[in-house]
Amino acid sequence: MDKLVIHGQREIGGEVQISGSKNAALPILISTILTPEKVELTNVPMLQDIFTTKKLLNVLGVNVKSEGNNFVVQANKLNQFDAPYELVKTMRASILVLGPLLARFGQARVSLPGGCAIGSRPVDIHIKGFEAMGAKINISHGYIDAKSDHLPNKRLQAATIFMDQVSVTGTENLMMAATLAEGVTTLENAAREPEVVDLGECLVKMGAKIDGLGSNRIVVRGVKELSETHHQIMFDRIEAGTFLVAAAITGGEITCQGVDPGKLDAVMRKLTEAGVDIKVKGNEICAKGQRRLKAVNIITAPYPAFPTDMQAQFMAMNCVSDGVSEMTETIFENRFMHVQELIRMGADIDIKHNTAIIRGVKKLEGANVMATDLRASASLVLAGLIAEGKTTIDRIYHLDRGYEALEEKFNKIGAKIERVSA
Repeated sequence: MDKLVIHGQREIGGEVQISGSKNAALPILISTILTPEKVELTNVPMLQDIFTTKKLLNVLGVNVKSEGNNFVVQANKLNQFDAPYELVKTMRASILVLGPLLARFGQARVSLPGGCAIGSRPVDIHIKGFEAMGAKINISHGYIDAKSDHLPNKRLQAATIFMDQVSVTGTENLMMAATLAEGVTTLENAAREPEVVDLGECLVKMGAKIDGLGSNRIVVRGVKELSETHHQIMFDRIEAGTFLVAAAITGGEITCQGVDPGKLDAVMRKLTEAGVDIKVKGNEICAKGQRRLKAVNIITAPYPAFPTDMQAQFMAMNCVSDGVSEMTETIFENRFMHVQELIRMGADIDIKHNTAIIRGVKKLEGANVMATDLRASASLVLAGLIAEGKTTIDRIYHLDRGYEALEEKFNKIGAKIERVSA
């Protein structure tokens, strides 16, 4: 099992090309199940979750060819409808095969998903939505068994679906299924995240009829079939946010290239509030930190509010900022597991229910720490960059699920991070 060894307190600065978004690439790769035609995708990040998705598609009988960050996917010979536990247990996004398989083939059997242990992410939103569209759902022995073969032409039927809570994967799954359903489907309280929009735009290129992308009300007019297309995956706004925080926390200057600044408004506002100098030019964002930042209060919430996926990184920044800050997590109940690891490095943090109270300290110290989930891994990397001495991060397979060549990118701008095998 690999570890990262970070030598702290080095001067950081330079330009970073931001990779494609994991959270956009996964559902878009899975959406290729909806058509027998070729779908060409570019800017796909090379991550463990992408390799798992490729393997899952192969198991279903989908042909996936890849060369670097470019993929060609064709589901014209798909002949399996089961997503096995062995693959689904490592990646919650696997639940997304349910909608496309059900919509195109009238059947799907998908293991209840796994992934990071950051909290309960129930699949009942997906199930209720498919049942509203006429599917028969049975859950037994850890699998979701869905069928629509009793419906006319096996096609799901249009419905108005109100989701009890905002769910990114729920919105994506139901939107994909609705593209081939009979009639007009309306998704109320839909997720507005840019990654949902990117999926929707790819589906539209394939011939889907979708209105309301980026709003909380998405209307999908079902069509009989989807066709081939080419689509470039959007940039990873969480990776970009992580590097912007790296500039802030180290007092360096980092320019993130290949981004859409409008999709990072909430992150940039909080960085500016902390005293970071932010400059935007075209598809670049430059962040310049200072010696001592101001602590900022944060409440996570669905887009366009502050993203839960940036909470851990900002906590690392608040640990060495001036003042006391409160960080309230409203999305996932177990997303403070990085707190104990930051405390090992000298942070002063208390937790009360879903709020972390952080008292800024003047310095952190290198220590042996353990990554507990994907974004927690990033927070420990950031803490290691400014800590005195050496920080060793164990269980970095979490990091490899969501960051493409993270240590290589940091090393190019002045950091000293080594990957070692245990």
